[in-house]
Amino acid sequence: MAFRRSFTLGSAPSKAVTQIAADSKYWLWVNGTLVVFEGGLKRGPNRTDTYYDEIDLAPYLQAGGNTVALLVWYFGKQGFSHSSSGKGGLLFQADITTGSTVTRLVSDTGWKHIVHPGYSNNTSGTQVNFRLPESNVYYDARNATGVAGWQSSGFDDSGWAAPTDFGATGAAPWNALVERPVPQFRYSGLRSYTNAASLPSTGRGSTAISGTLPSNLQVTPYLKVDAPAGAVIGVQTDHYDDGAGLVGIEPGTQYNMRATYVCSGGVQEFEPLAWMSGTAVRYTIPAGVTILELKYRESGYDTDFAGSFSSSDPFFDTLWTKAARTMYVNMRDNYMDCPTRERAQWWGDVVNQLKEGFYTFDTRSHALGKKAIAQLTSWQESGGVLYSPIPTTIWTNELPVQMLASVWSFWTYYLYTGNADAVTGAYPAVKKYLNLWSLDADGLVNHRAGDWDWEDWGSDIDARVLDNCWYYLALDTAAKLADLSGNSADVARWKAQRDSIKANFDRVLWNSARNEYRSPGYTRDTDDRAHGLAVVAGLAPASRYRAITEVLRTHLNASPYMEFYVLEALYLMGAATVAEERMRNRFAAQVADPASYTLWEVWDKAAGTDNHAWNGGPLYALSAYAAGVRPTKPGWQTYEVIPQTGTLAKINTVTSTVKGDIRLGITPRRNKGDADPHFPERNDCASGRAHLRRSPAGHQGERHHRLHRRFVDRQRQRTDLREQGLLVRVPGRPARHMDLHGDRRGTSRQPRHGLAGHRQQQPGEQQLGPRPPDRRHAHERDRRQGLHE
Repeated sequence: MAFRRSFTLGSAPSKAVTQIAADSKYWLWVNGTLVVFEGGLKRGPNRTDTYYDEIDLAPYLQAGGNTVALLVWYFGKQGFSHSSSGKGGLLFQADITTGSTVTRLVSDTGWKHIVHPGYSNNTSGTQVNFRLPESNVYYDARNATGVAGWQSSGFDDSGWAAPTDFGATGAAPWNALVERPVPQFRYSGLRSYTNAASLPSTGRGSTAISGTLPSNLQVTPYLKVDAPAGAVIGVQTDHYDDGAGLVGIEPGTQYNMRATYVCSGGVQEFEPLAWMSGTAVRYTIPAGVTILELKYRESGYDTDFAGSFSSSDPFFDTLWTKAARTMYVNMRDNYMDCPTRERAQWWGDVVNQLKEGFYTFDTRSHALGKKAIAQLTSWQESGGVLYSPIPTTIWTNELPVQMLASVWSFWTYYLYTGNADAVTGAYPAVKKYLNLWSLDADGLVNHRAGDWDWEDWGSDIDARVLDNCWYYLALDTAAKLADLSGNSADVARWKAQRDSIKANFDRVLWNSARNEYRSPGYTRDTDDRAHGLAVVAGLAPASRYRAITEVLRTHLNASPYMEFYVLEALYLMGAATVAEERMRNRFAAQVADPASYTLWEVWDKAAGTDNHAWNGGPLYALSAYAAGVRPTKPGWQTYEVIPQTGTLAKINTVTSTVKGDIRLGITPRRNKGDADPHFPERNDCASGRAHLRRSPAGHQGERHHRLHRRFVDRQRQRTDLREQGLLVRVPGRPARHMDLHGDRRGTSRQPRHGLAGHRQQQPGEQQLGPRPPDRRHAHERDRRQGLHE
């Protein structure tokens, strides 16, 4: 639908605050200038309501005549990320301030509108799969000659009809309006393909012409041709049928977006405004058509790659960079599992994406996480069930352990953002959902199958171990959210259940004969993902770390989704070199693949999509653990820098936080490391609330790991490391201290950069770097999440 409204202003306005809502998307021009590219969000802040945008149009308005024009695309169907109202509609309200006068312009019968004659719903050929609410774009330019230039002020719309007034704000079926919680999408100008110089000047018939993109991008392709009327041009990306090979995907249900353009005759240009994703755009242009230009426009979520990681090893640098690109291509209206087959906000994926995003982007990205939390809890079923993806009414299946993981991630979000409002509002939904779970006679959690009893892709899954890990993490979060939200009466109940899991986990699930976690009755291969999650949850005692490390070294059952937690567990146990070894093994093909800018859904590229952000565990592991930058109190009030360099001789990293950037550089110097930290201007490190400790680099990493084990075996002094630093007394050895630059001193001294608040080193003590394993999990999770009991 095309809408226009012309009006006159006595002078240029100082302000023109405008609210716009549409089911489903809109593009806005003011006086012929494109102001909003793809406005609106896919519908569904909750089960009934609609999002609206708020923008100031004053910079685009002028004294005298003005025209606003909107193209509105009503999807007309449901999807995995959109809840259709069942009726297309537009709401527009602008309060325009000129001097002391405020003029209100609203969407009423004074507007003009028309069903755009160029677009039609063509159902021939392959169609967009049911998971996407969008449809293919079909544009016949022969039918649109009468509306050429309709966005401009001078266009004659006298033949257009007045629209129907469906009522004021709040009218059904759009109901209440919820302000857009994320920024407007960014978009570029038209850009040339990287192979532009070699693109042909005429069409090649059925042989596609491929414009190469510089990466995996969200784009709208563009063409300018000289063609006869009726010539048909097809446009799609190289990822049009991405993910067709995944187990369970029925043939023909994998296709995403494509566009068809029917030429009007002569020189003409076309840009299908619906975005596509891929690494190349393929045009099918009939022979005899002269190609004048083939270009693309990139668009996407409005955030910058403020985080970074580089090291002495190109393998890990490439792996981090591919994970970062995968993150960005999976952000738009919502976090997505992939930008092709589904574009859906599966919450198992979101849990991983949240952690990755905190090390990849600037703080504008935080809004997408807040929106995700609000949507998940607002779509809760009346009986308490949480499910994803949302927003949708065509999929309502509960994946129980994904929902437990979601609850856990709420505290992660609070820890990294400091935004208490985003998570305290979720507590009633958390309470209602966890009340559906119960403990068994062993004091462990009863298995909840839900609607899709899914723990991970792959086989050899020890579900009982995983269930208890996820439930423990969710209970721990519930206790903290109850306290934070003022529901202190609930805390004891959550802690009692949590403590029951803790008390009985090893008693029931540790198999002493095999020296591994193995639930009674489980007979398949040892589950690496279960061991990794036991460490991440803090349920595995340090005395098990040597055995668990060996399991993670020798068993490779986790999918890329759960590999995230296996890698984190290895770093939490101080086994940096084993983590590196595992990454080299499991990610070798993805790093080496020159055709992939992104990481894959599963280990076999052909068996899924090649752009799944749940596969970004290495990004988080390298930034949070190899570089060692992590918050210890919500909103980075305090944080720690504890590098575990493993075999890496050099690390440079930037972490963007709500307090500013944290920059860390570690470079080699005479077989030692030289750490060069830079802390945010808005921190309180002068009062000792930033902690920097460093682990030995290179060959010293294995010795460091042995010292960890020696510490565990001897059960040396256990101090609160956050307050006192990592100091271990080793009888018969001189006192040594590693300062920020890696120098070892024979006498006690404060770090060179004067970070106060550390306990002074005493004679006969040795500083080892990262916290030893027996303390990492007694306090690591609490320290990361700011919990004090």
